[in-house]
Amino acid sequence: MFPDDIQTLARQVIEAAAARGLMIATAESCTGGLVSGALTAIAGSSAIVERGFVTYSNAAKTELLGVPADLIEGHGAVSEPVARAMAGGAVARSKAQVSVSVTGVAGPGGGTADKPVGLVHFGAVGPAGAIHAEHRFGDIGREEVRLASVRVALGLLLDRVSA
Repeated sequence: MFPDDIQTLARQVIEAAAARGLMIATAESCTGGLVSGALTAIAGSSAIVERGFVTYSNAAKTELLGVPADLIEGHGAVSEPVARAMAGGAVARSKAQVSVSVTGVAGPGGGTADKPVGLVHFGAVGPAGAIHAEHRFGDIGREEVRLASVRVALGLLLDRVSA
């Protein structure tokens, strides 16, 4: 189902988290659960993946993850502060110690001059703290933006479970 490189990354995340006794939660918007899907495609993931939040709407980000509505209004859903709040909310509202969040503009429409198609913000939280990443994949197609985002999200999870 997923390309080989994504399966390999997901397996590395599951193995690293298992070795450290860490549970994972995901908070996804533009990827719509693909990060959780990649993780749960790996045998043994049920001991590691605690839950996944698909918070496509702004209301869901607020209701499920506790992202303040004024933060979304002030910065937009596709922003560093919201990505960080989503990742923090995923840990706070689960039994996981590690999380990753993804919020972006997958396209083909929806982009603006400030937030073009292909802009994706990521947050990740783990025992070593919180990090943020911003990627501008460009208008490479909806599915390609989403798959590229899964690769980055899994890489950030690997960083947080290994740090």
